Amino acid sequence: MIAFLSDIHGNREALSACLDHADRAGATRFVFLGDYVGYGADPAWCLRTVMARMADGAVAILGNHDQAVFARGNRMTGRAAAAIDWTRAQLSPDAAAFLQTLPLEHAEEDRLYVHADASSPEDWRYVLGAEEARRSLEATPARVTICGHVHVPRLFGLTATDKCTAFAPAHDTPVPLQRPRRWLAVMGSVGQPRDGDPAACYGLLNPGTAELRWMRVPYDVEAAAAKIRRAGLPGSLADRLFTGS
Repeated sequence: MIAFLSDIHGNREALSACLDHADRAGATRFVFLGDYVGYGADPAWCLRTVMARMADGAVAILGNHDQAVFARGNRMTGRAAAAIDWTRAQLSPDAAAFLQTLPLEHAEEDRLYVHADASSPEDWRYVLGAEEARRSLEATPARVTICGHVHVPRLFGLTATDKCTAFAPAHDTPVPLQRPRRWLAVMGSVGQPRDGDPAACYGLLNPGTAELRWMRVPYDVEAAAAKIRRAGLPGSLADRLFTGS
């Protein structure tokens, strides 16, 4: 079983809950799809946790908030920019250097892992609908592309007749990624969901059956929000955790 976790955004409580859930579900491989920092109050802890999982064989991809830590030209504005400025001061030189080693994408078997649109990963374009999904799918030979960035769980399928269909996956409902379709799965967010559900979101793939599930995991939102406020980060970053918006 492969666990996919994206858009952690410095949320220790959400990441801990998802990792515990995935371990209990029997996940033996972990793929982290980027944006470990930004918004939340525990970026250093989240990075240390990802690095420890990588030492055990996990894969980690670069996200745009991660890039913003070391690339000052990255296009961050408003609350996101304020959170990144604060985050830089929280990270050790080793943690910041680690982010610079991360790739934009990773391929294995018939799958491609990337943070944003696979047609141009470095431009951080969002996959919001069928048109963007088609563009991403047509840019790669992978049968299954798995990404994050959007914070909303979605699944797109490209049929043998070249029709691109969209699905809103239900919690813990297996979706068979059947051939000859090609698929693009958007994992949602561990640390800052934006689909109206405050529960953390991550994915589980059974490579044997090619079934993918989106899992929703409740966590201690109060604790995560209180840390954001104590850190002096914008209060709206704490407020939105309660509504998943």
